[in-house]
Amino acid sequence: MTLTNHLYMIYSELTLLINCKYCKCDAPEYCQLTLQDPSSSIMEGILLFNKHLLFIIIMIVLAVGWLLFNTVYNFDYNSNSRPAKFFHSNPLEIIWTSLPALILLSLAAPSFTLLYSMDEISEPELSLKVLGHQWFWSYEISDFNSCKETAQSLKYTCYMLTNEELKSGNYKGFFRNLETNKRVVLPTNTHIRLLVSATDVLHSWTIPSFGLKIDACPGRLNQLNLFIKRFGVFFGQCSEICGVNHGFMPIVLLTLPSIQYHYLIMANLENC
Repeated sequence: MTLTNHLYMIYSELTLLINCKYCKCDAPEYCQLTLQDPSSSIMEGILLFNKHLLFIIIMIVLAVGWLLFNTVYNFDYNSNSRPAKFFHSNPLEIIWTSLPALILLSLAAPSFTLLYSMDEISEPELSLKVLGHQWFWSYEISDFNSCKETAQSLKYTCYMLTNEELKSGNYKGFFRNLETNKRVVLPTNTHIRLLVSATDVLHSWTIPSFGLKIDACPGRLNQLNLFIKRFGVFFGQCSEICGVNHGFMPIVLLTLPSIQYHYLIMANLENC
C-alpha cells in the first residue's frame, strides 16, 4: 500500500467518524444548547469552570427565590399587620456581607488559574502562521526541512465551499457554510504555537472545540499556545465583524496522530 493510499484511508475513516451519530460534537448542531466537546486542555478547563459557575448560580437563584417566597407568603398585611420594632440585625448584616465575598473568592481562584494557564506559552514543537484576509484564511507551516536544496514551506489558502460546489462535487455529508476547499492538518499531543495576524482589517480566529479565540490585527502578531488531545475534524468561523462577507470565512482543521501527520507533511514537501 502506498503512502498516498494509506493517508487517504486515514482521511476517509476520520470523515466517517465525524459524520456518524456517535462522534464528538466538534461542529454546530441543530437546536444546540450545550458547548462543543473539548479537544484541548484549555477547553476542558473552560467547561469545568462553567460547571462550577453554573452550580453556584443555581444555588443563588434557589436561595433568593426561597427568601422571596417566604417574605411574600409570611409577611403580607393579612398575616402580619403589626410592623416589627427592630431596626438593625448585626448577625444578618455579617452574613449577607461575608457570604457574597466567600462566593466571589470561590470564583476568583479557578478563574485566575484558568486565565493564566491560557496565557502560558510552552516551548513549541510546531508553529502555524495564520493570516486573515477579506474574506478567507491563509496558513503557513515552515518548521520542516525537505530533501531539496531550496527551503520548502507548506502554504494553504482556504476558501469557503459554495452551495454550488457542495452540490456538484463529491462533498456528500459536508457542512454548508463551514467547509473549505482545503483543510489544515495538525498533529495531536503536540505543543503548537499559533502566530495570528491580518492583512487588511480585524479578524478573529476561533475554534470552539479548542477553546480558542484570538484577534487577527493588521500590523500586529498575536501568539497563542495550543495542545490538541484527540484527532478529528474541527470547525470554526471568524468571530470579528470584518465586512460584508464576515460570515463566509470558515475554519476547518484536520488533526491526525503524530506519525501519520509527519508522513503526510514529508510527502507534501517532496511534491512541492
